[in-house]
Amino acid sequence: MTETLFIRLGSQAQDTIHWLIVNETSSDEPEIIASGNLSSALQLNELNSKAEQRQVKVLVPGCDVLLKSLKIPAKSNRAMRLAAPYMLEDSVAEDVEQLFFAYADLPNDGDGNNCFSAIVSHSQMQQWLLWLADAEIQTAFMLPDTLTIPYSDKGWSVITLNDDKQEQVIVRQDIWQGFTADSSTWELYAANFSTEQDEREEDNDTLIDVSIQTYSPLAYSENFNLSAMPEELPLALMAKNYSSKLNKFNLLQGQYKLKEVKNQAKQQWLLVAGIGLFALLLNLGQKGVTLWQLNAEQEIVQQNIITQYKESFPKTKKVRITTIKSQLKRELALMGGISDNDDFLALLAKLQPVFAQVPGLKPESLKFDSKRQELRLQAKAKDYQAFEKFSMALAKTDLTVKQGSQSNQDDGVTGSFTITNRANGNKGAS
Repeated sequence: MTETLFIRLGSQAQDTIHWLIVNETSSDEPEIIASGNLSSALQLNELNSKAEQRQVKVLVPGCDVLLKSLKIPAKSNRAMRLAAPYMLEDSVAEDVEQLFFAYADLPNDGDGNNCFSAIVSHSQMQQWLLWLADAEIQTAFMLPDTLTIPYSDKGWSVITLNDDKQEQVIVRQDIWQGFTADSSTWELYAANFSTEQDEREEDNDTLIDVSIQTYSPLAYSENFNLSAMPEELPLALMAKNYSSKLNKFNLLQGQYKLKEVKNQAKQQWLLVAGIGLFALLLNLGQKGVTLWQLNAEQEIVQQNIITQYKESFPKTKKVRITTIKSQLKRELALMGGISDNDDFLALLAKLQPVFAQVPGLKPESLKFDSKRQELRLQAKAKDYQAFEKFSMALAKTDLTVKQGSQSNQDDGVTGSFTITNRANGNKGAS
């Protein structure tokens, strides 16, 4: 018998917490053993005894987790995941350094997307884990509630989660798309959808057909095509789909992945070894102090080197001082087969203050042609004015710029520049 405790946390400490214990057997229908609610996160310790000798799986509100699908031209998952946060920088409300990006291993979708990310603030992740730690509840699994609603290729799937404090509508729109909203937000969404339908009908446009499979009564649904499914307890439905083939995903990855608990004997051995090491360090006396000072000075120098490297290559997350020279060569090589690094770096140094004057224009790719001594820049901005401002700023330097074609996209404008040192440009012209 394998029993599992499912806990659905709230966004804030005062939100209701739902829990369910099931017997997960080979059957498609888990046997419900017990269920209930807690009025706030402060009562989580009441589930401590229930979590003992049981696997714990945690659900979190989908309103706190943004699901994003991206198309990234990268050859490896590592390169793809390094690039994703910066590609999403303009579409998230917070600074990317304040956000945690978790990734799912899913096949490319019909739109060619190959990177699937779940984004949540570090502060929210730490808050959830702190609640569990204070209640002495340990889990290796955490999943947004939207991904535990059944997926249907015929439309959306919806269930309503009710308690004494609020009503929430949990919607799964696609394999990697969904949202969780309170009843008032859902009402506004439905009303807006209705208005859009009326405008389309007046303009003789094709109406949007949204089919919804509902697992509980759904208010404000007059303009949706509803299919009533057998009603289920919300957490029972989520428990049934938590470990489905489509949900091979876990928010607890990277820095939040559960560390293995060391056995007590090993911990005691490490404690004895630590005491012995401390005594040895004391006996070393002044030599040990001197060595520490030298190491501290070396660490400061190395940290300064790493800081300068990261300022030059902000997408780099991990820098090893022992291999920084080879890393630098690799980064430069990735920018277009550069053979004359000095000329390239000198050109970049001249461009840096120009980019500072036009923060709205962001480079997407750089390629340096060492034979022509020219830098080809592909950039993106919100409007055409940013490209014009960038060209005018370059004209005030000793650089020659040729502005390429520009195109208007849904989320901004993309364009290209060819930049050379004015001396090199004149020489080529003669």
